[in-house]
Amino acid sequence: MVVKEELKKLGLRYFTVELGTVDVFEEMSPGQYELLAVNLMLSGLELMDDKKSILIEKIKNLITEMVHYSEEEPKLNYSDYISEKLGYNYNYLSNIFSEVKGITIQQFIIINKIERVKELLLYDEQNLTEIADQMHYSSVSHLSNQFKKITGLSPSYFKKLRKKRNENLENM
Repeated sequence: MVVKEELKKLGLRYFTVELGTVDVFEEMSPGQYELLAVNLMLSGLELMDDKKSILIEKIKNLITEMVHYSEEEPKLNYSDYISEKLGYNYNYLSNIFSEVKGITIQQFIIINKIERVKELLLYDEQNLTEIADQMHYSSVSHLSNQFKKITGLSPSYFKKLRKKRNENLENM
């Protein structure tokens, strides 16, 4: 809604406004582009016209969706899934992602999975075996090793620290 309003204010006609993309009928002047970028930024949105940046955002959004919001096990491995969804060769996507972000797609996936594991540990509704299963780890030890590699802590120690911190906050 914000994007449509900003386009109208600038007198730009558009034919699609979807999450992440806008197609306008005419070329924007540098002044219109700058004004649109500033106004969108004030609304918490970022204007991207660099095709690489747009592709990186699509990859990040796909991974976030897969890791944080999908309960079912992927029918394809991550690389095939990302490649199929975005319609590009995985090696091409991987090279661009690494070039721009400084880490591999696989590392980004692992970081996101560990962030999700942290959330699940804090909810304290599942044990580590259930979390490992939900997050599609081959074993609890595989999850624990990745967790420690990323955070420097074991999952149980992380959970203990968070509980202790929460108790200290409650006693203030």
